[in-house]
Amino acid sequence: MSVRKLHIAVAGAGPAGLATALYLRRDGHRVTVYDRFAEPKPLGSGLILQPTGLSVLADLGLSGEISKSGNRIDRLHGTDAESGRTVLDVRYDARPGGRYGLAVHRAALFGVLYRAVLGEGIEIVTAAELDAVVPGERTWLVDAQGRALGAFDLVVDATGARSRLRRSAGLAGESKPLAYGAFWASLDWRGTGFDEVSLTQRYRRASVMIGVLPIGRAEPDGRQMAAFFWSLKPDDAEHVQSQGLTAWKAEVARLWPECQTYLDQIEDFDQLTLARYGHHTLPLPAARGFAVIGDAAHSTSPQLGQGANMALLDAAALAHALRRASDVDAALAAYVRARRWHVRLFQMLSLAFTPFYQSDSVLLPVLRDRLVATVAKLPPAPQLLASIVAGTLIDPFASAGLTEADWTAQG
Repeated sequence: MSVRKLHIAVAGAGPAGLATALYLRRDGHRVTVYDRFAEPKPLGSGLILQPTGLSVLADLGLSGEISKSGNRIDRLHGTDAESGRTVLDVRYDARPGGRYGLAVHRAALFGVLYRAVLGEGIEIVTAAELDAVVPGERTWLVDAQGRALGAFDLVVDATGARSRLRRSAGLAGESKPLAYGAFWASLDWRGTGFDEVSLTQRYRRASVMIGVLPIGRAEPDGRQMAAFFWSLKPDDAEHVQSQGLTAWKAEVARLWPECQTYLDQIEDFDQLTLARYGHHTLPLPAARGFAVIGDAAHSTSPQLGQGANMALLDAAALAHALRRASDVDAALAAYVRARRWHVRLFQMLSLAFTPFYQSDSVLLPVLRDRLVATVAKLPPAPQLLASIVAGTLIDPFASAGLTEADWTAQG
C-alpha cells in the first residue's frame, strides 16, 4: 500500500533536497524544488561520503558517477603536533565487508544529484526566498514578499540549519552555536608527505586542529584537489586576519611543516571560508503536511563526518515511508520513527567527541592523547570506532528501507 500520487514541494536544492526530489519523482509524485539562489550551487569545500551515504547514492543509481570524481578514504589519522604521537587512527577495514569512505568536493556531489534531477524533468524554481510554511491538510509556502505558494500535499524542508520554515511551523530546536568553527579552503592536491587514502590531521591540544583531506575532483575531468582546514573560534577570526596572512601561515607551518605546499597556494584570506557550527536536534521533525530533513532537522560539528550522510538517509527514509503508508500523516509518523534512534545516537556521539578535538579544555586532550589513544588500539575499540565513523554503529538501513544489497553496492 502507498499514498496516492502527491504534489510535493522541496525547499532547498542541497544534497538532501535533491536526493529527496529524485526519490519522490521516481515514485510518481509531482515534485517542485525551490531554491533561494538565482542558480542552484554548492556551498563549502569537501566531505566524506560514508558507507551509509554511499549506499543511498547506490540506491539512486548514482554511485558509479560520484566514484569518478571522489577519492577513496581508508583511514582517519591524527597526530599531536609537538610530540608526533598518534592520537587518532581509525581504519574502515577494522570491520569486515570492504567498506570505505569516499571524499568528495561538494561541487561534485551537487553536480551528480543536480544533473540527475534535471534529467528527471523536475521543476526547479530559483530566486525563491521562502519565509514561512503553513502546515495542514493542504500546506502552503510563503515567500519574502508575502505571496502564498501552493497548495501542496506535502512540503519538505531541506533549507539547512538556519531554516526559517522550521521556526515558522513552531517546531522546537534552535541551534546552539558551538565554540569552534574552521577556516576551509579547496586547494590543488600535493601528495608529498600525505597519504592519498587518508584524512590526515594534526593537533595542538584541542584548541588547534589542522586537516588535509584529498577530495578528488570538482568535475570528472578536473584537477585533483584537497580540502584544507584550520580550526578556530569564529570570534577570533578577525584577530587572526588582523595579524596578517604571513603570521598565520608561519604558525601553521610551525605546527605542520609538510603543509607548506598548501600554504603556498593561499595568497589571501579571501580564499578561506569561515565555517560556523551549531548543534540542534528536532525532537519531532514533522508536522501535518510538513517534513524536515538534513541540517534543518539535525546539525552538529563535522567531527564525525556524518552531516551529508544523515541527510541522504533522511531522504531515503522519507521516500520509503511514503511508499509504505496509506496516507501522508501515516507516512510522516513512519519517517519520524525510522530516523529517531540513528539520528539521536550520532548527534549524541558527535557532541561527546567534539570537545576532545575542538575546545579550550586542558584535561580532555591529555585524556585523548594518553588514555583514549591507547585504549583505541585494544579490541573491540578499533571495530567500534570504525562503526562510528562509518555511521553504522546501529543499522540505519532497515529503518530507511535499504537492503543488504545496497549496503554492499558501494564498491
